[in-house]
Amino acid sequence: MTPRFTHYAAVDWSGAAGERHRGIAVALIGPADAEPALIRPDHRWSRPEVLDWLIHETPPETLIGFDLGQSLPFMDAGGFFPTWEHSPATARDLWALVEAVCADEPHLGATTFADHPDLAPHFRRHGQRQGEHYAAGRGRMRVTEHAQAAMGCAPTSNFNLVGAAQVGKGSLAGMRLFHRLPPDIVVWPIDPLPASGGGAGKVVVEIYTTIAAIAAGRSARASKIRDHAALAQALAALGSAPIAASGPILDPIADHAADALITAAWLRHAACDAALWPALWHPPALTPKIAQTEGWTFGAL
Repeated sequence: MTPRFTHYAAVDWSGAAGERHRGIAVALIGPADAEPALIRPDHRWSRPEVLDWLIHETPPETLIGFDLGQSLPFMDAGGFFPTWEHSPATARDLWALVEAVCADEPHLGATTFADHPDLAPHFRRHGQRQGEHYAAGRGRMRVTEHAQAAMGCAPTSNFNLVGAAQVGKGSLAGMRLFHRLPPDIVVWPIDPLPASGGGAGKVVVEIYTTIAAIAAGRSARASKIRDHAALAQALAALGSAPIAASGPILDPIADHAADALITAAWLRHAACDAALWPALWHPPALTPKIAQTEGWTFGAL
């Protein structure tokens, strides 16, 4: 099945400590919209607010991309934590474990997960605390991250929680959000797409904003945009009009806001490509086992 949607949303996410975050941006574009728009552009989001918006305010047929890792590496070692007898068997089991370990941590935070004595040896944490089971070099990678690298991207391991490029903290926090989604919101490919005809309902996917930037004519090394001229050029390449350089969206543009805008536009643009759209849902390397354990990045082919 190739799903159909009326709206496309992108969430640039954050795993930082605290309640509200400058690093969270949400963009949405509909079928008749000339350009994507930031949702609450002058608002500093909390992670629970994003969850509430997703459940209660997104249109009923929306594809929502989250810039984070759905899961941790599994296939390379036969498990998320292969030295631990209680290692989860699936991504959904992993989400439940993150939620259970972090149940007392507010704001959908997940710091306590990597600090757990049975789990910390697998992570690279601040203060030069590299666990004995953290893989040398860039750390363990999922199959989808190898696919990203083949496209020219520079993914980092979700076991790495250190550095500006890391996505591990946001991924763990995102797993708490995914665990709390109602069953009618699909998280692809961990959940199968609805089998019924017509629209697909609300479907959440993992995105990597660099993939959208590449589709907009940017290079992987120059994927970040901070001014309206460059943003207008990228949006034009994706069939969208420029956004107004007024109100809360002034130069310099926060790169997380630009990432969300470009990725929402890319999702709609891809949906209009009769050759590309079906292929995005059926990447060659994605097997049922990978789907159930590691998930996949939408657009990694």
